[in-house]
Amino acid sequence: MTAVVQPTPTASLHDRPALQEQRVRQLSKDEAWSRRIMVRDTMVPITTAGRATPRADLVALILALLTALLVAAPVLSLLLIAWQPAGDVWPVLLAYVLQPAITDTALLVLGVGTLTLLIGAGTAFLMTSFNFPGRRVLLWLLPLPLAVPTYLVAYVYVDLFEPLGLIHRALTLALPSADALALLPALRSLPGAVLLLGLVLYPYVYLAAQALWQAQSAEASEAARVLGASRSTIFWRITLPMARPALAVGAALVALETLNDIGASEYLGVRTLTVAVFTTWLNRGSLAGAAQLALVLLCLVALLIAVERIARRKASVELPSEATRLKPRTTLPARRGWAALAICLLPPLLGFIVPVLYLLGTALRRAALSGIDPSLWRDALHTVTLAVIATGLALLLALIVMLAQRWRSDRASNIAASVAQLGYALPGTVLALGLLTPLLAFDNAVAAIAASMGNAAPGLLLIGSGGALVLAYVIRFLAVPTGLLRAGLEQIPRDYDDSVRAVGAGRLTALWRIDLPLLKPALLGAAIVVFVDCLKELPATLLLRPLNVETLATSIYQYASRGSFEDGAMAALIIVAASVPPVIWLTRFAERRS
Repeated sequence: MTAVVQPTPTASLHDRPALQEQRVRQLSKDEAWSRRIMVRDTMVPITTAGRATPRADLVALILALLTALLVAAPVLSLLLIAWQPAGDVWPVLLAYVLQPAITDTALLVLGVGTLTLLIGAGTAFLMTSFNFPGRRVLLWLLPLPLAVPTYLVAYVYVDLFEPLGLIHRALTLALPSADALALLPALRSLPGAVLLLGLVLYPYVYLAAQALWQAQSAEASEAARVLGASRSTIFWRITLPMARPALAVGAALVALETLNDIGASEYLGVRTLTVAVFTTWLNRGSLAGAAQLALVLLCLVALLIAVERIARRKASVELPSEATRLKPRTTLPARRGWAALAICLLPPLLGFIVPVLYLLGTALRRAALSGIDPSLWRDALHTVTLAVIATGLALLLALIVMLAQRWRSDRASNIAASVAQLGYALPGTVLALGLLTPLLAFDNAVAAIAASMGNAAPGLLLIGSGGALVLAYVIRFLAVPTGLLRAGLEQIPRDYDDSVRAVGAGRLTALWRIDLPLLKPALLGAAIVVFVDCLKELPATLLLRPLNVETLATSIYQYASRGSFEDGAMAALIIVAASVPPVIWLTRFAERRS
């Protein structure tokens, strides 16, 4: 059969508006039908998605501002405490404490920063510029000293080099006629503290410099070679200036960790400002005097941050977006290759391998003689419980802060995100001192409310339960998940969120269906790093832990203070073993792709 095509009748002039209205109505129906299909395929109920999150961005902003207030509360409290009169403690502080503390702190920060720059930048340059024997193994070994807390390295090496220690006994047997004590280095001194802290903290500089140098293009150095520049000239005029921003960031992190340290400095006899705050608060019983010293320490922190910003100013390095030819590594001759291996192997050998082997041997020897102390498992349970709670809370708050900035991107959300990352700059001792007053005020307010209602006082809810310590962990380490989540969210195109909202879904639906699955790597990395940092944190834990509650870090500190560090070797080994996996996770970025 032949199909008959009917001609389309031409609409008259007065019928055209009606036809246009009919076509618009049909298009609206088609669009609604398409939206229903899209919503059905994505399993997003269009009738409830809009009502589920009416103002999710506003709620996130309010919570982000509260988080920023939580981070800023210790500093505000510190200012109020420091405003109070300190009594007669300041004549003693001025005569015997302040000047030596400032001098020792400045020399320690300067010495550790210089040593870490030499070790970190030197090893990073060798690893990214040359091929030599053992290089692949060193990729894993060089960052591993980050897994060893600074106070553990101090305890181990003092135990090794003290009279009747392992090194002293070996020298006595090898050189019976010589004075073994005269041949041993004086580790309980400022140079000893610089050396031991530098051996542990250099990976901050190494990782930052290596990340930049391994992505360096070959064009600049080849152009310099064509113009007749030597290798040394290229290094000093091109390679090193390009790494200045990375070196400044690494050195700033090293300085902050040095200021936060209290276990190693106190044990090695270095009277830093952190130790002065600690002793003024506990030994001299002056809270106001300790707060005033803490403000001096915060001024030093602010100065370090300002120096780091100045060092990075006008020195930013932008890598091209196109695939460029990376600078090739040069294969060293045999003798130079083995020399490079020795240079790069020495820092992880002294900063990780020797302490771990000593802890392992001591722990096994103690376990064989007297078994494992049952209190070890109790302390480990306390440590893990506090660290897990703090990690979960830090991830939640960091996610809220970053979502508020992504959803609104206004001045308030940007300020909240910036303030939330400042907690890492607060040394643990200063943080504990600043948290004490607001937490006591909260506990007293709850007790007063309970008394007014005729109920029994609940006691110290936060300080007596470990809540204060959890808050200290969250404030101090909130910068870690915030930074990782910021980087993760920047990799998620905003078109994804717009597409979900275009079909009528709310922000929470986009967060649950799109953002969180894509943020899993960042969340996992942040959880690992924050958890391990909580395990290793000593100053805040020492000051804010509840009565009769010990963690692994404070247990080791107590053993070392009593001169029996060997009894805490098993606890130290647990901390190191838990810290190794996140450091290994960091090394997956240690080798550039071809």
